[in-house]
Amino acid sequence: MGKNQHVVPNNGQWSVKGEGNSKYTATTDTQKQAIEIAREIAQNQGSELVIHGRNGQIRAKDSHGNDVYPPKG
Repeated sequence: MGKNQHVVPNNGQWSVKGEGNSKYTATTDTQKQAIEIAREIAQNQGSELVIHGRNGQIRAKDSHGNDVYPPKG
């Protein structure tokens, strides 16, 4: 399983950062663009996408790996 991918605000822009990394993977003008990039990375790595709001708090998560508690049905 790869590193979780975080979409974070960055000086008026949005960046994608692998969990534990010191550098950003990508920086975009919109959160939507950053989410698309981070989602593709998370899907390829089988990791989790973590989306932060403008205040830096987590606002959504999307799992692309082996979910411990998959939904029934």
